[in-house]
Amino acid sequence: MRRRAFLRTGAAAGAAVASGCAASAPRSEPTPAATAPFRQSVCKWPYGGMSVAELAAAAREIGLASVELLGPSDWPTLEEHGLTCAMTRPPETPIPVGFNRPENHERLVPLYKSHLRKAADFGAPHTICFSGNRGEDLTDAEGLEHCAEGLEQIMPVAEEVGVTVCMELLNSKVDHAGYMCDRTDWGIELVERVGSERFRLLYDIYHMQIMEGDVIRTIRNHHEAFAHYHTAGVPGRHEIDETQELFYPAIMRAIAETGFTGFVGQEFVPTSGDP
Repeated sequence: MRRRAFLRTGAAAGAAVASGCAASAPRSEPTPAATAPFRQSVCKWPYGGMSVAELAAAAREIGLASVELLGPSDWPTLEEHGLTCAMTRPPETPIPVGFNRPENHERLVPLYKSHLRKAADFGAPHTICFSGNRGEDLTDAEGLEHCAEGLEQIMPVAEEVGVTVCMELLNSKVDHAGYMCDRTDWGIELVERVGSERFRLLYDIYHMQIMEGDVIRTIRNHHEAFAHYHTAGVPGRHEIDETQELFYPAIMRAIAETGFTGFVGQEFVPTSGDP
């Protein structure tokens, strides 16, 4: 996907999000993201054909405030375009290898401590982390305890520098077989176990629709545990339009009604190319 196609699909997604927050949100405005009470972001990986600089320029043009899931090497490019990175990602953090196994802590703990300081210096609000995958030798209860033990080691730095570590809720049914943090109740139990305001969940609407459904009720009941949201259409992980089953205006309205003022990250894989 190149720039013109991104401008088209990105603006449409921004309008879909904003329309849930204001019934009168103009669909033809070039910066639809500005009508929402929260800010909008876009994830880089679905736009592999665009450089960070190209995506940043296009994102800025349609009113987005961030390009996310990027590491420190790309942050200067975002800064040049007046953008932040709403959800940073440390280098070499594969999803299956996370905090649920103690043998990973020796590498992950110092990596995250260093990354959190860099994120704070840049002004980024959040850093992503992952539970890691299940295994025959590891129960979910054991994995939760191991995650808590690892995360507790980095919380003093997160609290000192003011960056929130967010574990992403992912589906294990379609995209990430074996992933442990695949249920909201497991993630919330971990948030309570860690007990720090600097540890929260990244609630991915696409993933949790696949695993659980009941998206709006979950957001209303547990929004205090969610520091960031991701979007995509279900099924297929494509545009958030009438080709998929989720009604995003209502979901975004529910998020807005919680008083959320953070970031919603667009993470759908566009189906359209250059016109």
